[in-house]
Amino acid sequence: MDKNATLYLIPVGMSDAPYSAVLPAGNIDIITSLRYFIVENLREARRFLKRCDSSIDIDSLTFFELNRHTDLAAVGEFLAPLRRGESMGVMSDAGCPAVADPGALPVALAQEEGFRVRPLVGPSSILMAVMGSGFNGQGFAFHGYLPIEDSEKADALKRLENESRRNSMTQIFIETPYRNMSLLRFMAERLGDATRICVACDLTDPDKEYIRTLTAQQWRRLLGASDHGLNLDKRPAVFLIYAGGKEDVQQTKSKRHTSAISRHSKKYRRNN
Repeated sequence: MDKNATLYLIPVGMSDAPYSAVLPAGNIDIITSLRYFIVENLREARRFLKRCDSSIDIDSLTFFELNRHTDLAAVGEFLAPLRRGESMGVMSDAGCPAVADPGALPVALAQEEGFRVRPLVGPSSILMAVMGSGFNGQGFAFHGYLPIEDSEKADALKRLENESRRNSMTQIFIETPYRNMSLLRFMAERLGDATRICVACDLTDPDKEYIRTLTAQQWRRLLGASDHGLNLDKRPAVFLIYAGGKEDVQQTKSKRHTSAISRHSKKYRRNN
C-alpha cells in the first residue's frame, strides 16, 4: 500500500459566493491535483471543479457517484485508485462531505484499510448555524429531517425540546426547502413560549444570508403579522431549538466536568 495515497474530504461552497471567500487557496491546489473523485452528483461536481479552475480538463477525470441510488455493496470498488497509490477526493453537493451528506462510507472503508484520510477546511452549515444562533455550542445534536406526519413531528419536537431543557443541548434539524415556512410555523405554535428557535438560511451568501433567533412566542407574533415579509421556502435552511438557560451557553467546561471538580475539591478540603 502506498502510504502517500490520501482520501481528501473536499468542502463545496453553499452559495454563489466567490470561492475565495469561503475556501482556502490551498484547497484549490489539492483539488486540481486529483484525478479521481467520489461525488454525490456528477453535474454539480463538474460545475464545482470548473469554478475552482476553468482550465481543468473535466473529461480526463474519473467520477464515482455516491447517493441514495448507489449500490452500497459497490462502494468498496470506488477505492481502487487508492489501492493503486492514487489520491482521491470525496465531495457532496454543498458543504462538508460525510456530515449530513453522503461520504461516510468510503471514509470508513479507507480507515479500515489504513489509508490516510484528510478533511479539508471549508463551510459546514451545521457548525455555522450553531455559531450564529447564540445557543450552546458545547452540547448539540443534529437529527436530519423530522417526521412528515404532524402528530409524529409534534412528538419529535416535544422530545427534542425536553432534551434541550434537561441537558442544555442545542437541537438541530433540516427540512425539505419548499416546506421551510410550514415547519417554522409548526415549531412556533407547538414549542414552549420561552424556547428559542433559530433559522439559518442561505449561509455564506453575501446578499441573502439570514440568521435570526427568537423565542417561539416572538416567532408567532412575527409570523402572525400580515406584513412580516419573510419567505424561506425554496432556500437551504437549518433549524435549531434551545430550551436551556442563557447562562449555560457560555460554559467553558461541561456541567459534569465542573461538578466532578467541585466534588474533588470538597473532598480534598475535608481530608486536609
